[in-house]
Amino acid sequence: MPARLQRVMMIAALLTATVVGAGAQAIDPWFSVEEVNRGLGAPPDLIDRQTPQATVESLMTAARRDNFEAAAHLLDLRDLPTEQQAELGAEFARKLDLLIERRVWIDWSSLPDRPDALETGATDQNATAGEPRRSLRLWTLDLEGRPASIRLNRLKPEDGDPVWVFAQQTVANIPELYEAYRPAGFELMLPPELRRRTDIGLLRWEVIALPLLLVAGSLTGWAVYRILRIVSRWASRPLTTAIVRATYGPLVFGSVVAVVSAAKAYVFIFSGGITAVLDPLIVLGFLIALIWLTINIADEALNHLSFYGGTDLTDRTETRNRSLATHIAAARRAFIVLVTVVGLAIVLASAGLFETLGMGLLASAGAVTLILGFAARHILSNIMSSLQIALNQSARIGDRIVFRDHLCHVERINFTYIQLRDWDDTRIVVPVTEFVSEPFANWTLQEPEMLRIIKLKFAHDADVGALRTAFFEVVETLDKDELGGLDSARVSVAGQDVFGIDVWFFLPCADPNTSWTVAAEAREKIMRRAGEIARETNRPVFPEAAAAEAA
Repeated sequence: MPARLQRVMMIAALLTATVVGAGAQAIDPWFSVEEVNRGLGAPPDLIDRQTPQATVESLMTAARRDNFEAAAHLLDLRDLPTEQQAELGAEFARKLDLLIERRVWIDWSSLPDRPDALETGATDQNATAGEPRRSLRLWTLDLEGRPASIRLNRLKPEDGDPVWVFAQQTVANIPELYEAYRPAGFELMLPPELRRRTDIGLLRWEVIALPLLLVAGSLTGWAVYRILRIVSRWASRPLTTAIVRATYGPLVFGSVVAVVSAAKAYVFIFSGGITAVLDPLIVLGFLIALIWLTINIADEALNHLSFYGGTDLTDRTETRNRSLATHIAAARRAFIVLVTVVGLAIVLASAGLFETLGMGLLASAGAVTLILGFAARHILSNIMSSLQIALNQSARIGDRIVFRDHLCHVERINFTYIQLRDWDDTRIVVPVTEFVSEPFANWTLQEPEMLRIIKLKFAHDADVGALRTAFFEVVETLDKDELGGLDSARVSVAGQDVFGIDVWFFLPCADPNTSWTVAAEAREKIMRRAGEIARETNRPVFPEAAAAEAA
């Protein structure tokens, strides 16, 4: 038993040593190589390769001194023949410096200044938190449809200390990247004075070119606008004219973005700082123009579908068209939300935008998400409420409603507010959340017919029978088209007090839109007829009370 136990313990110790050894091998903070750039000899004092930040700074320092032979020590030249490393290494270093200067925006705050490149400020949610790194990606450039990284690797020669150099694959891509992003012929024709850098870090010709580029874009936008105006005059159909006019804004804006994009791609090769800002702005500009154009065209098409030749949607016979107009309005808002969300998703998914503006950090920060959500909560609440109204049809466009003692029509249901038209043609604008949170009377929700109750106070001994007869006589004088089923017409004594009796006259109306006017006319005639009854019978019909007593 002791011998068997001893063998088990030995096997366990061997397995543990193997696992530990494999783990140690997997987390080596460098790439082991036989030698670093054998054909270059010892690096000069100008070159510091101990940290990622030192390597990048050394490249810039050597480039300012035009010493690319020294800068070649900052590249991993293992793919080159030893006898050609000195000559080709200097040329590759010159091209790499130009690529970084023109296409790369270096975030110095995130570039480690430690030999192990450990992220000291990373949270425990980060996979590399507290771990040394042996490879860092500075930037990614597009190379014929595939990403090409500008990367630093930490190499450990057999007989030396670890050093940070530009990765072997990065060096292999330098010739193709340089051909893709080399200075344009326009720049090469400029005098040397204009190709020097200013105190703000931009080339002198860039300071001149940027305003000229904006002017050229503005002139192009103005020309596109004039052309679209001419095209709209030639359009013979109303829908075509409306769609052309709807494209004014997005096409003018898109043409300005297109001029900037074309000039940046084929005429001007700007520095990395300008490129870092222009690239995401161009992507964002094209997406805004596309979303704007799509929404405007869809809006005009939906307006054409919901146009009823001047039909008044408030008419009592237009129940179906009211529902259709409300559904179209809801579809329009849902479409706008969908297009906007998809557009924003495309923008946020753009690698250049994440890298240049740091949106990756914002997207991963839960605090920022909470802040944005809190700030937009009212807007989002109004949008959802407007969609809720459109879907449940509690208030349709053209419906007659009573909201906060205002007799009005629903004129528009927008994203964040509802526009109501009062009986005197004034507009009431109500936030959607307030509208849905308060009760309101919808006179046309189900059937347009409704009962208007005319409430009047009469003396205790007033002849209700005579008043009832007078009411039906008044009903006969009203416009029959504005009255509903007369079976509902009646007169009732609803209550009494010390001053007299409360008599309610139930008047059926066919159209909620005109019911108030019809009831007002009926009330006037009832009052006049009651006065005639009082004179005929020589008996008071209305209560005799002093104003102070009534109060």
